[in-house]
Amino acid sequence: MLKPILNQIGTKRVVLASGSPRRQELIQNIGLSNVQLCPSTFEENLDKTRYSFAEYVAETAYHKVLEVYRRLSGESTIDSSLRPDIVIGADTMVTMDGKMYGKPKTPEVAFQMLSELMGRQHIVYTGVVIKYHDREVKFTEACKVNFGKATAEQIQAYVDTGEPLDKAGGYGIQGIGGTFVEKIEGDYFTVVGLPLYRISAELCKMFDYRVEEN
Repeated sequence: MLKPILNQIGTKRVVLASGSPRRQELIQNIGLSNVQLCPSTFEENLDKTRYSFAEYVAETAYHKVLEVYRRLSGESTIDSSLRPDIVIGADTMVTMDGKMYGKPKTPEVAFQMLSELMGRQHIVYTGVVIKYHDREVKFTEACKVNFGKATAEQIQAYVDTGEPLDKAGGYGIQGIGGTFVEKIEGDYFTVVGLPLYRISAELCKMFDYRVEEN
């Protein structure tokens, strides 16, 4: 999808405001082979009561991007090669019954989260911000995920793998956690943490490549 604009983007310094090799690989898979990781130092301490779920992840992504852009732009006074052209950031949240499920800090919390999610439908929100110098776009994608049923023994066995501890909602759909997923309604990559179609579409718009609607 990005093929018509890759020559333009290829001359830019693209930074992903993340420390996740998984997200870096996803971005590389759509053609941005030169993307670099730069974890944000933003504390992610926004007041959750002030935002809807969709707004919260988008605003968190925005602060991640802004922190990275400003930091690297400041460092570019020493080394101009550090100045970013495009910074992309994302934040993902799992929700059910008005409750947010973040990254569990302990195996016990992971077990409790997964036990609540089993046999039910939850919603995953991923907020994304793309900053291209003074141009910015912010959006949120949502995907409904249905978990099948699982026994306490099966949940504990998954928790024991260690995979849930760095995943929103306590599971990774692209890993072993995907075996709990019965079906989804929406973009699979929203659940992974980087909605690739929407990101590609927004980048095309930024570089003035328009797809005519039927």
